[in-house]
Amino acid sequence: MSSTACALTGFIAWTLLLLVLMETIRTYLVITGSVAANGFTPDNAGLSPFMRRLARAHANCIEGLPLFGGLLAVAVMTSRTSVTDTMALWLLGARIGQSVIHLISTSPVAVSLRFTAFAVQIVIAVYWCWRLFST
Repeated sequence: MSSTACALTGFIAWTLLLLVLMETIRTYLVITGSVAANGFTPDNAGLSPFMRRLARAHANCIEGLPLFGGLLAVAVMTSRTSVTDTMALWLLGARIGQSVIHLISTSPVAVSLRFTAFAVQIVIAVYWCWRLFST
């Protein structure tokens, strides 16, 4: 499997892991009677700060998947993974790093680090767009 295909699969798997974690915690809250089955909002408002951060981290992945995953998919579908392979795992690492930082803290330093991880993804995506169109 190319680094591009690995990164795309990893991005999807990471997004799925965050969803499974959120739904596991929600299921526990329902089973223990802490929250009614219909008592959840998409942003986990009214729950712990961690649950709100988890909802946002998952939403960030969903929001980024069409853009970053789309570029990876285009490279795979057009047999141009040579454009994306060298930085594909860096993109995945930056995405996972962004999510992990989001889950840990919302302190000013954490927010700056999270933005840096996101900026890395943006720079990589812009470069890939340029390369995919120009070659």
